[in-house]
Formats: sequence, structure tokens, C-alpha cells
Amino acid sequence: MRTHLENGTWVNEPANWEVSADHLTMTTDQKTDFWQKTHYGFARDSGHFLGVSVSEEFTARVRVQGEFRSLYDQAGLMLRIDETRWIKTGVEFTDGERFLSTVVTNGNSDWSVSQPFQGLEDFIIRITLKNGAARIQASSDGKVWPLLRLAPFPSADRYLVGPTACTPERGGLNVRFSDFDVGEAIKSDLHDLSV
Repeated sequence: MRTHLENGTWVNEPANWEVSADHLTMTTDQKTDFWQKTHYGFARDSGHFLGVSVSEEFTARVRVQGEFRSLYDQAGLMLRIDETRWIKTGVEFTDGERFLSTVVTNGNSDWSVSQPFQGLEDFIIRITLKNGAARIQASSDGKVWPLLRLAPFPSADRYLVGPTACTPERGGLNVRFSDFDVGEAIKSDLHDLSV
């Protein structure tokens, strides 16, 4: 089912954004980020996130388009309980290349990156929350869905899920999100990448 981002709630609303029934565009503000402590020692909760409320198991997905060129430019999906319990996943520019990145935070953040396919300026990302675990997958064509991460995630009465973007080293990244939907959790086998 299509879920309208017009009903979403901002965490750190950017100065420039526009939302309609079928897409969200935003431009990141200066030095925005989500991170908790690990390695760097700092805690940041200044990234942009437009979340819709969900209260049961689900799969959320969104198409992401942008020109990611500067260190740590990032955009994708966030699943959030509060400032210390969240997941962000999507594209991130690091070491001179675009990667698919996932940060799982439960008090402290971790970080993993992969490159299962090229073309990371236009892709689809999805999160399935089911049985206490977040299953994170991405696709370049909507047909093949490589697994990026399977991670435990705390239980809560309510979650927020939706598009996120950050630029820790700059501002001015333009991102377009479209085809956002939240529906029943997919039931396919973990190793079935075709659904």
C-alpha cells in the first residue's frame, strides 16, 4: 500500500523541502548527521528524517535519487524508536566511492558498507521488521534484492520509518525520494532475493 509522507513527522526538518502524494525532495542543511559515540566519541542527532508511525511488523521501501559526491553524503531509510535506538540505511559516499551503508544503533552505533551493485545514484532500499529483527535489502531494478544486513532491533509499541538524508561535512545535497510505501512484512525466505 502507498503511505503518504504528507502525514509524516519531521525529526530535524530541513530548511528546503517539498512533499506531495508521490515524492519528497529535500536539500540538506549544513553538517547534519545521525551517530552515537562509537569510534568518534560524539553523539549527533541532527540529520533529516521524515517518519510515519507504524506499530506492527512491516516492510517499508523507498526509491532514492541524488548526486552523492562529498565525504559521508548519505540518503535512504530510517527506522527509529528514539535518539539512541535506530537504523539508517542507504547510499553513503566514503573513500571516494558510493556504498550501500547500514548503521544500527542501540545506545552505540555500528557501521557496515557493501557494494552489491553499481548505480547508487538511483536505487531502492527496504527494511523489513519481523520477529525482533530488521532485514535490510536494496535493489537496482526492483527485481533482485541482495541482503545488506540482518540485525536485532528492540521491540517497541511504536516506530517511525521513512526517508532520511545527512551531510556531516557540508550542506546542499539535493535528494529525491519516491515510491515510498509501508505494508505487510514480506514472508520470503531470507535467501530468496527475487521478491
